Amino acid sequence: MDIEDRVRSVRERVAAAAVKSGRAPESVALLAVSKGHPPGAVREAAEAGLKLFGESKVQEAKAKIPLCPGKLRWHFIGHLQSNKARDAAFLFEMIQSVDSLAIAEVLSKAAVNAGKTLQILIEVNIAGESTKFGYHPDSVRADLARINSLPGLEIHGLMGMAPWTPETERARPMFRKLKALHDECSGCLGAPLPVLSMGMSGDYEVAIEEGSTLVRIGTALFGGGRYPISPAN
Repeated sequence: MDIEDRVRSVRERVAAAAVKSGRAPESVALLAVSKGHPPGAVREAAEAGLKLFGESKVQEAKAKIPLCPGKLRWHFIGHLQSNKARDAAFLFEMIQSVDSLAIAEVLSKAAVNAGKTLQILIEVNIAGESTKFGYHPDSVRADLARINSLPGLEIHGLMGMAPWTPETERARPMFRKLKALHDECSGCLGAPLPVLSMGMSGDYEVAIEEGSTLVRIGTALFGGGRYPISPAN
């Protein structure tokens, strides 16, 4: 399958999962995880109709984005180091991986200096895995109001991932837990949070059934290969 065929297949499955959960297909955004793939692959995906792309390394994105088609939308989905916040605030419309008050404060200053409002998601380590970043589910509420008050930032929702498992049904309780926390945070802020980013190539259909509004898909769109980033690509 080429990228166009993969995009078509993923879109069909996203739509079916949305309908199964009683929602319109367009209520779920498809983010193409382009990390490790060259500008040529991004162009192919864009020609297949995708507009939203995700990167997890600021330096890679800084080199790649200028070589990609214009008018694409870019989200940062990896762990963000404070010394990369300035570049991230410039490159991306949304940072999906705000995992501490400290990084939120650094992003706030970077966004204000850039003269922009930066959309953010609070990353939640929903299963409490020691190998992953993100707020512990019980700690999100403590910082939520303070992050929401920072200038230059807008909280749009939560992001998280379930532990990998070959049996996707095992991910369902984690997604359900994150959806409940998302709704609770919305109530705490007294405003709807439009984005719940959960679900990747191996489990996105279950995530959609449990309320995801944005899925982050890499392998199912681009395949498993990784290629050097260069102007020739």
